[in-house]
Amino acid sequence: MYKNRKSLYEDLENRLKSKLLVYITSDRRGFETQIARDVIDIFINQLDTIGNVSKISLYLYTRGGETAAAWNIINLLKLYCDELQVIVPHKAHSAGTLICIGANSIIMTKQATLGPIDPNVNTFLNPPIPGAPPQKTFPVSVEAVKGYLAFAKEELSIKDDAALASIMIKLSDAVHPLVLGEVYRSRAQIKMLAEKLLTNQIEDPEKIQQIIEFLCSDSGSHDYTINRREAKNMGLQIDKPDEEVYKSIKAIYDDISSELGFETPFDLVSLARAGSGSYSIKRALIESIAGGSDYFVTQGKATLVPMHAQPGMPQFGIQQQGIQDERIYEGWLREL
Repeated sequence: MYKNRKSLYEDLENRLKSKLLVYITSDRRGFETQIARDVIDIFINQLDTIGNVSKISLYLYTRGGETAAAWNIINLLKLYCDELQVIVPHKAHSAGTLICIGANSIIMTKQATLGPIDPNVNTFLNPPIPGAPPQKTFPVSVEAVKGYLAFAKEELSIKDDAALASIMIKLSDAVHPLVLGEVYRSRAQIKMLAEKLLTNQIEDPEKIQQIIEFLCSDSGSHDYTINRREAKNMGLQIDKPDEEVYKSIKAIYDDISSELGFETPFDLVSLARAGSGSYSIKRALIESIAGGSDYFVTQGKATLVPMHAQPGMPQFGIQQQGIQDERIYEGWLREL
């Protein structure tokens, strides 16, 4: 709980001689949450409370999210301090890595990982997910599209213009042409943003380009993870915490992980069968000592409901039941 973590925050601030701001997006199964633009005003309120200071340490745990939001966050943070440090206790992937490379330095624990920054494009024109609600679409990976075309040209050695045009038409049958255009635009944008951000850590233009190519293409997969040693070998400004700082970082992570249920998949069926079925799940946190705790929460009620029999299916005298998930509230709340 936040009131218990405040003393941990104070300890870490004293050790780092910095002001701590904590940003967490949960990857709890069933309630995965991403970096999004709705956090910008909350960051502003937190930072206004902290004020302009010499150093801010952003404690970051995320699997990624919107590139534009990450870009906005990193530039906003730098307006409030002379030195920006990012602390990675475990995961800072995709857009989280983009935030990291914009800092002056990155503290990584031995279990911490960064990841490729190639974005996923997700619009209402994306391919639908079979069986999912209409608003749920399949994200299109920028590098997956590039990989599909590279496979045709390089692995299959297809050079004929007509054949390549046919392959492109086949792709556009599965992915809307406007989404493919957004994929191209996003790939160019992420490289431009990464180049601007990396100048905070690296002066050599050639080294910057090597890092960008690795983070955007050469790592081979969006699921690739980059540990502390590899990140340092790439040329990023990586700091290893001493034993006391590590204990402080880990204690904060363990408390947040327990509260947000990182290791506990959400089970609507068991919840509905257990009693009232009501739930309240914290999915993201933005916290500081001065600014209190802002948290994104989903509240709802899971109810067992009878399922209609399907024609031609044997019933065996057993009433089939399904789950109705009624969302009562979803949004940001505040705790001082």
